[in-house]
Amino acid sequence: MLANLTTRPALRRTALTSAVGLALLAAGLPAAAAGDGPDLTRFYRQKVAWSRCVGPDLPRDLECGKVTVPLDYARPGAGTLDLALARYRATGSRRGSVLLNFGGPGGPGVAGLAASGKQFMGLTNAYDVVSFDPRGVGRSSPVSCGTGSGGAAPGVGADQDLNDPAAVLRRLRASAEHCARRSGPVLAHIGTVDASRDLDVTRQALGDRKLNYLGFSYGTRLGSVYAAQFPGRVGRLVLDGVDTLTEPMAEQGIAGAQGQQRALDDFVDWCVRDVGCPLGGDARAARAQVTRLVGSLDRNPVPTSLGSGLTGQDLVAAIGQALYSEQLWPSLERALASLVQDGDTGGVLGFAPGRAPSPGHPKRPGGLVDEDDVPLDNLPAALTAINCADDPDRPDAARLTAELPRLRAAFEQASPVFGRSRLAEVLMCYGRAKGTDYIREDVHDVDTPKMLLVGTRGDPATPYRWTTETARRLGSSAVVLDNKGEGHTGYSSSKCVHSAVDNFLLYGTLPPSGSSCGPEDPEAPTG
Repeated sequence: MLANLTTRPALRRTALTSAVGLALLAAGLPAAAAGDGPDLTRFYRQKVAWSRCVGPDLPRDLECGKVTVPLDYARPGAGTLDLALARYRATGSRRGSVLLNFGGPGGPGVAGLAASGKQFMGLTNAYDVVSFDPRGVGRSSPVSCGTGSGGAAPGVGADQDLNDPAAVLRRLRASAEHCARRSGPVLAHIGTVDASRDLDVTRQALGDRKLNYLGFSYGTRLGSVYAAQFPGRVGRLVLDGVDTLTEPMAEQGIAGAQGQQRALDDFVDWCVRDVGCPLGGDARAARAQVTRLVGSLDRNPVPTSLGSGLTGQDLVAAIGQALYSEQLWPSLERALASLVQDGDTGGVLGFAPGRAPSPGHPKRPGGLVDEDDVPLDNLPAALTAINCADDPDRPDAARLTAELPRLRAAFEQASPVFGRSRLAEVLMCYGRAKGTDYIREDVHDVDTPKMLLVGTRGDPATPYRWTTETARRLGSSAVVLDNKGEGHTGYSSSKCVHSAVDNFLLYGTLPPSGSSCGPEDPEAPTG
């Protein structure tokens, strides 16, 4: 009942506030910067200062920079994080930037762009090609558990580990507490919802009114969340190797195990046709031999030059890495031959992730760390932390203990080779804080321009059905390209997919709905 107390000066202040808000929104700033929620203006007003990247073996034309984001978007004054950026500058008529996320979760974008930048040079005809280390990843306040490769949950390897669930859960909780101590404050604010907000701050710092984006694997989850959070700022968005948005961790793990097993079966079918295949000439017998080899190494690890033993789960991790690309199959065949025939682990270890941690720490809280100080377990530590932050399910010890026999049987049925490691990934969230339900409940029916989703039929990590399921969930904006090939994602392995993605990002040209790319037609989508 105070309406009559409104005065002219107050009205003028209100009008001024509204004008400022409209100006900020017109500039691409969030409504929160105009007074709706925490004030983020200082983050949205920054610009990236670029300079030549410093480090051994980095391309001379790769430039590096950083963007500063709030540690906690609900309390932007409570601390900040610096995110590492890298770019190749546009060589043609520049229309803005295209941001890349190489997946993981936990894959560093700066190193990824340095290693594979040649694949994206076509996009520099119109864009600065930019990638970034998300929060908790790479040089951007990297999380770590200090556990080497982190390829399996503590105490989940050989059969006897799963026969004492209570002991496994105690070790998992202790591991979660150790990860929290090692990782620092970023661990409580990691996850895709915060990373998506970082992506929008980065978009504005690059001077772009709309986000043009190419995300691979986990990067498709990040892109989908961005489309839900900031639909009005979506430009041309491509999702390649589409992640699920709805399945609980256990179902994701089973689907992943099935996908890896299919890819392994395809590799075995290819291998046994070669006279030099170390697995023999019969596909069924060869698959059984791989399973026996994993079990034998779990029981009796083979010594390595690193001073530790190569276990069956180490072999599983290495095979999983090699199956990501069909081009790696000959190398995997040779590595298995060296292991089986000579006991030489060198080839297998070439595929395995880092096995020793680094004690590195940031120079200052939230600041970028030196490349040499990024812990070697950062990728698996970040993968676990982000997946757990994105997952709202946290069964208690009693439920997990009761369900473990069923889960174990389901995972081993999905894949006798990969089931154990996939089950370990599911268990890793025990003892960690409950994750968000935003992705599962709120990322759907996005009101954005058309976006391109690419699914690969032989993908070992993101099953093709996730592409169609996510497309239905995102709604009418999603256009699906069916890549009838092998390997994880299609952009780097299919000329057809590469061409379709570049045509969309550069010219806005989408393939017709229902198009496909196939091994017999590598040049252009078919209607």
